Amino acid sequence: MSGKETFMVETMTRDLVARLMEERSLTMRKAMDIVYSSRTYEALQNLNTGLYFQSPAYVFDELTKEIG
Repeated sequence: MSGKETFMVETMTRDLVARLMEERSLTMRKAMDIVYSSRTYEALQNLNTGLYFQSPAYVFDELTKEIG
């Protein structure tokens, strides 16, 4: 993964954690646990999926579908 792609994945991850904290009143630790253990995060790291290039809203929607 190049520096640019790494930055995009890290930024997206930060946004997902922040939104989970805000919308579900979760602690940072709980939100991070959810994100880092999700299939969505796994797909985000796989550059072949192109998920890292999507909008944070789209990726958050995918995450919420996964976690219920």
